[in-house]
Amino acid sequence: MAISTILFIVLLLLLIGAIPAWPYARGWGYRPSGIIGTLLVIVLILMLLGAF
Repeated sequence: MAISTILFIVLLLLLIGAIPAWPYARGWGYRPSGIIGTLLVIVLILMLLGAF
């Protein structure tokens, strides 16, 4: 359970860091946050199902 929680927190922090609201991230568009958000949803579903 600890590894999945740590992975969830890391993905959440990456998602916040990839949001194109800061000047260094404006040129990226929404692609990085969309990919990380998708990974976050997959990990969350796996955590809720107990498979991870």
